[in-house]
Amino acid sequence: MTLTKATDEEIRAFIDQQGCWTIQNSKLHREYLFNDFIQAFGFMTEVAVVAERTDHHPEWFNVYKKVVVDLTTHEVGGISSRDFKLARSMDEIAGRAE
Repeated sequence: MTLTKATDEEIRAFIDQQGCWTIQNSKLHREYLFNDFIQAFGFMTEVAVVAERTDHHPEWFNVYKKVVVDLTTHEVGGISSRDFKLARSMDEIAGRAE
């Protein structure tokens, strides 16, 4: 299967479905807010395992209980199905932390 850049329509459909994701600087963007640093770090640890297994790594930033995420697929020069899949996994992991 060849990886391709998502169309604007596919990106809009994903955002409509997932709700909390937006586009910033041509990347999928989301900010997660947890109860404390340990919960935020636990989230990042779980996501790191998924990211390594799928060989698709987020651009992210953490301060205390906040994790800011940007997703893009460098091989296609934009957002791809890999980003959608990782974003869904991240939302699922974050949902378990609540």
